[in-house]
Amino acid sequence: MGRRRGLTPEDKDLWARVARTAMPMHPERPKPADAQMRQAPKPAALRLSVPAFSIGQMAAPKPPPLHMPSSPAQRLAQQPLRMDHKVHRRMSQGKLAPEARLDLHGMTLAAAHPELIGFVLSCHARGHRLVLVITGKGRGDHGPLPTRPGALRHQVPHWLHMPPLAPVVQQVTPAHYRHGGEGAYYVYLRRGA
Repeated sequence: MGRRRGLTPEDKDLWARVARTAMPMHPERPKPADAQMRQAPKPAALRLSVPAFSIGQMAAPKPPPLHMPSSPAQRLAQQPLRMDHKVHRRMSQGKLAPEARLDLHGMTLAAAHPELIGFVLSCHARGHRLVLVITGKGRGDHGPLPTRPGALRHQVPHWLHMPPLAPVVQQVTPAHYRHGGEGAYYVYLRRGA
């Protein structure tokens, strides 16, 4: 049996009766032309507009890809160095011992923020230069509410670059593995007045 093409006269009559009783969903929109009605709607993937080109024409250069740093350590590495290069290298290699340390891991963001402010400001007042802030690496399961894994690890660098800490913090870098690695930060403080 051959494949039937188009509608039979009975199908066309039935369709015309149904179409006369149909109510438009959006009466304010202009009605499409008959040619557009006969065409099947194209999927979104096929409705892409292609710019005009000719044979032999060079393609436009692609824009450079955006590489967003994915971890706090990568974001901190992109910041300019605001301290002595040699001291920074020794600190990054774990050769400088922090003068004080604050362990925040296990705390909520609401509890950790005032602790961090008090710790950094008191260390600066005592004349400390290098302190260690331990955030922990974060765990994957935080319960029923959606939270970013390692929320403290992501938030602490932002807090250190905002008032009231920004004027006393000179540099923030990820700690060497012997001082906590990804779960801790070296905070190098400015000299006290």
